[in-house]
Amino acid sequence: MKGKYLFGALLMAVLGGAISLFAYTKIIGKPAPTIARDSSVIDSPVAKPLLTSFEMAEGQVDFTYAAEQTVHAVVHVHIVAKVDQPDNPFMQFFYGDNYKSSPREVSGYGSGVIISPDGYIITNNHVIEDADNIEVKLNDNREFKAEVVGRDPSTDIALLKIKADNLSFLKYGDSEKLKVGEWVLAVGNPFNLSSTVTAGIVSAKGRNLQLINSSYSIESYIQTDAALNPGNSGGALVDTKGQLVGITSAILSPSGAYSGYSFAIPVSIVGKVVDDIRKYGEVQRALIGIQMDEVSPEVAEKQNLTAVKGVLITKIIEGGAAEEAKLKKDDIITKMDGISIDTRADIQEQVGKHRPGDKVMVNYFRDGKENTVPVTLKNISGNISVVARGMGVDEIFGARFEALSNYDKRMFNIDYGVRIINLGDGKFKDMGLKKGTILLSVNGKKVNTPDEVRQATNNESNLKTIEGYQPDGTHFNIKWGD
Repeated sequence: MKGKYLFGALLMAVLGGAISLFAYTKIIGKPAPTIARDSSVIDSPVAKPLLTSFEMAEGQVDFTYAAEQTVHAVVHVHIVAKVDQPDNPFMQFFYGDNYKSSPREVSGYGSGVIISPDGYIITNNHVIEDADNIEVKLNDNREFKAEVVGRDPSTDIALLKIKADNLSFLKYGDSEKLKVGEWVLAVGNPFNLSSTVTAGIVSAKGRNLQLINSSYSIESYIQTDAALNPGNSGGALVDTKGQLVGITSAILSPSGAYSGYSFAIPVSIVGKVVDDIRKYGEVQRALIGIQMDEVSPEVAEKQNLTAVKGVLITKIIEGGAAEEAKLKKDDIITKMDGISIDTRADIQEQVGKHRPGDKVMVNYFRDGKENTVPVTLKNISGNISVVARGMGVDEIFGARFEALSNYDKRMFNIDYGVRIINLGDGKFKDMGLKKGTILLSVNGKKVNTPDEVRQATNNESNLKTIEGYQPDGTHFNIKWGD
């Protein structure tokens, strides 16, 4: 009996297995393919070949083209300057008042970017501002003496020219289309190391670092994490197409060397300044005619704004473009020509692209309602005329001023003042002042910017006393009319 049951169980098992096999092969389908372990033979239609060492991974950026386009258009800028030194009281004691300290020769270096085949070169104003002699060395080791075509302290841009032809040069890109997170290359000459290329991403845009001490300063830096060091100033910031999107200008560092963030002047500003210098010999500064501040959460709530963005008008300048367009104090500017205005730097950049006489469309909030108005920008004199060479916006009584460099402040142990950079006919020349003279006070008021000189003279209507230092370091205090 046991054998009979055992035979029956075995028969049932065999029969069940046969039925299962029949159902699987006929009803469910064919067996799945075998996955080969040999990577040279892969049967699966969704499998991909292994990445070889010389292939670019998906999303990886190739910088070689941009670097090759850029290094030949970036130059090394070497400057030599003779700086007057204050007289030494100890030496004067022994040798008399006729003793004069001899000028001291100093040298410096930076970078520049060739923008035309006939030798126009952009660099930073702070690289060449005190230079008596400027030499440029190309990537092929040729050297040229450079001349200053023009410079603009308010944007820290200077234009040089060398006598050469058929040079490699960079074309302008579009810095306004540059996005945060986008790759960029910085090319320059840090520590006198020529043709150095570093890469990074755009970390932020529209940074205002308050580095330029001028009433008409325009600061809207592109922030990157590409490594910059001393000597990179005036070099190129390019996109992955090798197009110029900025001029490298500054680093944020507690030590003076690169520590994470670097800054470049956007080409939207650079291009306009350079074009003005080449065409007019002078930057055509457009002004909207307001004093402003960034919107606070309290102001945004009061004006029923959906975000804490925009520029609050704190004062309307009499006779300026904003007054003519009927803008008012406490209006909030949110857009200009359709571009969002989130910060002071944004409006400086947008206005800085234009010349006097240009018309811009301004979106603003007033009493919780958005409005749009056309604004015709003006120059410092309140009109739309072209400013001729030598008649810059900072010219007062025939003299043109700029804020002191850090070197000047250390040299004279002062923390304020302005320096005469051009001197034409006028009261300052009649007083016996010379180019290079430093003014500390005008009519008894301390001056730290050209605009403060203008204010102290009541817009060129009053000049009684001035105090400062002559180029040789001699202190003076003059009363006009004595």
